[in-house]
Amino acid sequence: MRARAVRHAAAAAAVTSLALLLTACGGEEKKTEDTGKADASASAAAKPDVKALSAAELEKLVVGEADLKGYKVQKPKAADVLNPGDVSADKPACEPLAEAMAWVAPGTPGAKAVRQTIRIPGKDAASDPGNALGALGTPTTAVTLGSYAGQGAEQALASLKTAGTECAGGFTALGSGQKIKVTKVAADSATGGDEALAWTITSDVEGTVMVSKLAVLRKGNNLAGFATSSLAGEVKEQPTAVIAAQVAKLR
Repeated sequence: MRARAVRHAAAAAAVTSLALLLTACGGEEKKTEDTGKADASASAAAKPDVKALSAAELEKLVVGEADLKGYKVQKPKAADVLNPGDVSADKPACEPLAEAMAWVAPGTPGAKAVRQTIRIPGKDAASDPGNALGALGTPTTAVTLGSYAGQGAEQALASLKTAGTECAGGFTALGSGQKIKVTKVAADSATGGDEALAWTITSDVEGTVMVSKLAVLRKGNNLAGFATSSLAGEVKEQPTAVIAAQVAKLR
């Protein structure tokens, strides 16, 4: 029973740390041609008066511990953060979803900021082994905040909307020689910002079925992505508290 639980946790970790899995070889696989990003660049050029925020400006806007009571919020290591071009999919239309799942701001952001958030377990978790085990399954949400020039944010969100429809039957996310098999993409609901999209993502990791959540919202020319997964294997709801906290900072 314990061995089975360990195998299950290892498989869950692969989905929970999708970005880490896809950076196993340092993000060496780069695409030489990307029509979707070219389209986004063209859209951005159409409205040159709208400029992307700088990385320093985004660092001030991304959610932090002061904004989320009862949560631990940390900045991932630079080596664990992917960039556009590091992640792809076996179906080109699904690439925006693969990017959002792997903490990458889709399209052509001028800058981005990433945070990992997890709710802090209650005091009883530390004293009760059973509760502590359950606490290990507390959902973790990676928040990816990207800023775009011109109409880049609108274009990136539109590509995600298309991906949600065209990739409903599944796809394979690729990066650095690693793969994650997504078997189902189902529409979900999330609110906030000017526009919001959400999905429930079902994946097959070495025979283990994992269910995670993904939400992306636009506020002006900024996109905020929320990729949520759990070592327990299933996430049942979108991270509403994290989403609300991030939206509040973008006003």
